[in-house]
Amino acid sequence: MTDTSSHSRHEPADPQDGGRPRIIVICGPTGIGKTSTTIRLARTFGGEIVSADSMQIYRRMNIGTAKPTPEEQAAAAHHLIDVADPDEPFDAARYARMARESVRALHSRGVVPFVAGGTGLYIKALVQGIVPAPPPDPELRRRLKGEAAAFGTPYLHKRLRQRDPAAAERIHPNDGFRIIRALAVLQTTGKSLTDYHAGHRFEDAPFSVCKIGLTMDRTALYDRINRRVDLMIAEGLADEVRQLLAAGY
Repeated sequence: MTDTSSHSRHEPADPQDGGRPRIIVICGPTGIGKTSTTIRLARTFGGEIVSADSMQIYRRMNIGTAKPTPEEQAAAAHHLIDVADPDEPFDAARYARMARESVRALHSRGVVPFVAGGTGLYIKALVQGIVPAPPPDPELRRRLKGEAAAFGTPYLHKRLRQRDPAAAERIHPNDGFRIIRALAVLQTTGKSLTDYHAGHRFEDAPFSVCKIGLTMDRTALYDRINRRVDLMIAEGLADEVRQLLAAGY
């Protein structure tokens, strides 16, 4: 690993891009090596890491979320890790607010922000903003979940296709969470998610972004994931879950 003690820090702004802070996004599937790659890059270029993982935000969930170890976090400063309790509501909108604050704080110190994680929605919310659709009524969501349990998510997907064909085309028939959200927004507001997307156009772009996607042969990746699960069990994943349950989560 490269020693950064002799590296000077560079102002992470692009004067030819309106002076927007520059960020580097390292993304890819589970188990591909985002953490180790980003730590090496952050040390080489004097940067710090902003996590984009929807599970690593939670305290007490270390093994099962493959959270960077204390040694890895000491090798390069991490942000947006251990910021919420396991039963605390946390969504992409909250993540975007906190991550943008972290990026701007790093920029003000002349530190290159490396955004690393596998939660695509969080990355998109950070770099493009989120669709300002109002939150659906909780009772309506519960009712739709009951219908999904009784008749299956393809049943709700068929209804969505009748009301919002463009959204149905994007959402898989088995993706119950997104189907229910799309239907709930429709029934709550009378406006489709497709209409909200068209109005937003994802043009909220406060940063100059370089995205690097990591890839690997699928067979090799699945082998790495299988070995990671075995290691999690050996490191005490079952005990971690028992402790969470004992604490009331």
